[in-house]
Amino acid sequence: MFLLLALAETQFDVFITVDRNLSFQLNLPQFNIAVIVLQAPSNRLVDLKVLMPKVIDVLATVSKGEARVISL
Repeated sequence: MFLLLALAETQFDVFITVDRNLSFQLNLPQFNIAVIVLQAPSNRLVDLKVLMPKVIDVLATVSKGEARVISL
């Protein structure tokens, strides 16, 4: 996951994932990218779509090196 975030930070401002352990596995402040972790009953699109209004709201305030968890 380290390599993926390192590559993502060169092209993007925010990384969205369903990996709930990411913030525990990596030292996120060392990356120049914000992370949004989606927590839903499953990884199915129908379950993740309901979180999108919250994702849009968080995009305006999340900082690089920070992880935010979004759930129902």
